[in-house]
Amino acid sequence: MAKDTFLNRKVTLNSKGKLIDLSHPSVMAILNLTPDSFYAKSRLTTVDEAVKATENFINAGARFIDIGAYSSRPGAIHISEYEEIDRLMPSIQAISREFPDVLISIDTFRAKVAEETIHAGAHIINDIAAGSLDNQMFETVAKLKVPYIMMHMKGTPQNMQDNPSYDHVTTEVLDYFAQKIKHLQLLGVNDIIIDPGFGFAKNIDHNYQLLREMEIFHFLERPILVGFSRKSMITKVLDIKTDEALNGTTVLNTIALMKGAHILRVHDVKEAVQCAELFNRLNDHN
Repeated sequence: MAKDTFLNRKVTLNSKGKLIDLSHPSVMAILNLTPDSFYAKSRLTTVDEAVKATENFINAGARFIDIGAYSSRPGAIHISEYEEIDRLMPSIQAISREFPDVLISIDTFRAKVAEETIHAGAHIINDIAAGSLDNQMFETVAKLKVPYIMMHMKGTPQNMQDNPSYDHVTTEVLDYFAQKIKHLQLLGVNDIIIDPGFGFAKNIDHNYQLLREMEIFHFLERPILVGFSRKSMITKVLDIKTDEALNGTTVLNTIALMKGAHILRVHDVKEAVQCAELFNRLNDHN
């Protein structure tokens, strides 16, 4: 892993005229407005709770706040886009008002939700389906001119873990992204972040193969986001509960940083920020 290759490559995104420099790793905090997220301690139910959680995340060093109101855990309950919007809008407006400098991403696969929340103050769209669950998403991203995080997933949150299979998971995910990026570029979208989708339509072996071979995604020349936080790829291997998975999350985050990840999406911000700071110290040392 040469120091002068992907680890120090300058990567910038344009968000509403503001340049976001990702040449050093950043932390994205997960803010759940769902009643059925897989990690119960992350669930928030009121606007005041969301604002307080955001304040804590910012104080702990988070650069991005990723707000979601549709649970994407395996077997999650499906809700309408109107209910999703109703859950999101009050918190987005309050957070934008209280913390005008924070970068808000919206975790949604629906174009209408993306458009309304961007207009309400959000800056980035984080789509677990990379446009596959809403054929208006790519055109909407192009129109909004905001950074777009696209994740790899097969199927839907309700069926994605029904015996997922691949001939070679890493090359199939790489090809998936290459095709999606080509489509987006034709629409004029260039501020793209890729997320391999750990835990989405993948078994444990698939997840660890993706992590082991993660450097291959640098061929796409796009920032990489990873999300391991307290997932079953940790708890099942270690035979522990979700509440006990912080240490395992930190280990996988560290490995991902060494393989060139730009953004760590986590529940536990302080620990991820410390992880990134130590990695930066190691990598910046001459």
